[in-house]
Amino acid sequence: MGTTRNTMVIHTSRESLYRSFTDPEALEGWLAPGDMTGKIHNFDLRVGKGYTMSLFYPATEKEFRGKTSNREDRFSSRFVELSPPSKIVQAIIFDTENQELSGEMIMEVYFERVSSGTEVIIVFKNIPSGIRPEDNETGTRLSLEKLARLFG
Repeated sequence: MGTTRNTMVIHTSRESLYRSFTDPEALEGWLAPGDMTGKIHNFDLRVGKGYTMSLFYPATEKEFRGKTSNREDRFSSRFVELSPPSKIVQAIIFDTENQELSGEMIMEVYFERVSSGTEVIIVFKNIPSGIRPEDNETGTRLSLEKLARLFG
């Protein structure tokens, strides 16, 4: 089980970023890394509840890498902690038959005020053995870049 940590300063308030992580429409717009797209299937913003989301690989992708199907990564996320506007903790489980991709992964998100906006810190813990930590870091960075462009 691996661990990764990504940080990025985004030029907006902690409150705006917290909303971006807790609004289903916003999540669909930025959470899927790179050219991937996202779809929220259900959403309940309460501790102990959460959401189910699919991330879809673009049609131009030549290699089938999906965790759920050839072009889809579907996961369920349960909110473990919601502390507006400073912290969100989620437990994530991929919808997969691949044992190397199963298990509960923890995502901790921190929003820290800095002079130029907000530093977003994302820590993943218990990354399944079938996900290379460097791939997780790259995907997280690409998602954060997409999020930052919304406040550009």
